Amino acid sequence: MESNIKENIVFASPKNEGERALIAGACVRKLAIKFPAVLDEFGDSTEKAYTGWPDRLYLIDSQGRIAYKSEAGPFGFKPDQLATALLHLTAQTKH
Repeated sequence: MESNIKENIVFASPKNEGERALIAGACVRKLAIKFPAVLDEFGDSTEKAYTGWPDRLYLIDSQGRIAYKSEAGPFGFKPDQLATALLHLTAQTKH
């Protein structure tokens, strides 16, 4: 939370999906996130299904299956593991 205060990214908990979307959009802009971001519905069904909190990296194959799931971030992010999984997945799709 301290880093959020330093970055001036502090919001009250949203009370509905509209508020949640506004906060998410503000965070994406403020943090200059360059990759596609998606917003879970207000009941957090995706977070519950994928255990995405606090944050994780996922690689989803063309069949919609999880090909790689990182440990919880940011310390669980291992770019070399994700790169290996990407190489493995692309090698499989070429055959």
